[in-house]
Formats: sequence, structure tokens, C-alpha cells
Amino acid sequence: MNMLSLENELKSNSYPGRGIVIGRSADAKKAVTAYFIMGRSENSRNRVFVEDGQGIRTQAFDPSKLSDPSLIIYAPVRVLGNKTIVTNGDQTDTIYDLMDKEMTFEQALKTREFEPDGPNYTPRISGMMHIEKGHYDYSMSILKSNNGDPSCCNRYTFTYDNAKAGEGRFIHTYMCDGNPLPSFSGEPKLVAIDKDIDAFTEMLWTSLNEENKVSLFVRYIDIETGEYETRIVNKNQ
Repeated sequence: MNMLSLENELKSNSYPGRGIVIGRSADAKKAVTAYFIMGRSENSRNRVFVEDGQGIRTQAFDPSKLSDPSLIIYAPVRVLGNKTIVTNGDQTDTIYDLMDKEMTFEQALKTREFEPDGPNYTPRISGMMHIEKGHYDYSMSILKSNNGDPSCCNRYTFTYDNAKAGEGRFIHTYMCDGNPLPSFSGEPKLVAIDKDIDAFTEMLWTSLNEENKVSLFVRYIDIETGEYETRIVNKNQ
């Protein structure tokens, strides 16, 4: 698989929807993740990321304009011991709760499927980073309808052992803009990961479509110590 420019991937796609990047910094020292949300409707755009303990949650920027919280208010990031969970919906809580009961990432997601927002049937994308004693691996998942047919849920899990320096994977909900929105297809894209959190954050935010971008979260976790740095960027200030 050829390594793609994440900057070019984002700049050439006006509406990838929600996206997760997970990988390892170019200097090999940090486990890296990023999560962004975009929106086309007023309800989707009326959001910000806020810190919530070791994780984050979405929050209405203007509560008076919040028309339906069901699929837009959730905790995208939660931390369970040495595991960091990143998703595009309330399956974050499902993964957290069931892994806390000693189920696996994949077993937890067997209890969920794509979002009930036909005709889009938005895929649920999820990631789980595991750091232990200087070792780092991660998994990514997508739950999607069967080419727009909601009678069947297609489930894909991708696991990356011994994550390599400077490499990451990028998965997003939609291939591009459209009506209905076409679901992501294929395995997560191989992309480069910068060693500097601020440079990486700036590249991501400026590359996202100006009209549709809403919020961005980036975290760099020290693989030896577990200490982390976080950046949050919200279009609504």
C-alpha cells in the first residue's frame, strides 16, 4: 500500500464526514490519534469539543439551536487504563463498558451496527490504542450497511501490531459528498504522521473544508510514560 498525503486527502474531499487517524509519530516516541467532525446541517455544525476527564465530549455551541442530540452529542474519546478509545458515536461508551468487563474491542462492537439515519446509514468508525511497557498497537473498525441495504451490517476490524514510526491509518465515514452520502470503502488509508503535535494539528485543521469543518481533537501519548498532550480546535468560538 502506498503512503498517501493526509493533507492532500483532506483538501481534495469537501466532505469526508467524521474521521479518525491513529499512528505513531515520526520520531517513534508518541502514539498519535486525531478525530474530526464536519457538518452540513445547522444541527451538526452547532457543536464544539470540550474536555471531559481524560477524554472529550461533544457539546452544543448554542443550546437553543440544538434540534436533535441523538447522533451528535456523545463522547468521542475515553480512556480505560492503558487503552484510548476513539469513535464517531456513542459506541465509545459501549466499547469502554464491555472492555471493562473483559470483552475484546471486536466483541464489544458486535453489539452495535451503523447509525439509523437512512438513507445514509452512516458507518460507525472506531479505534482503540493499546500502550503497555513501551509496546504500542492499535485497532480500527467500521460497521456499515451492505451498500445502502440496512438489512445487513458489514463488520470490518483492522489490527496493527508494533506500530511503525511515521506511519498512521486514516478512516472516515463518507467517501465524498453526495445524496445519499456514500460510505467509506476499503481498508484504512496509510498516511504519514508528523513528530510535532502542533504542526500535525495545524495541517489537519487547515486542510479540512472551511465551510464544513466543525471540530478537531489531536492527542500525542508518550509510549514510555503514558503522559499525553492534547489539542482541541473548534470552529465555533
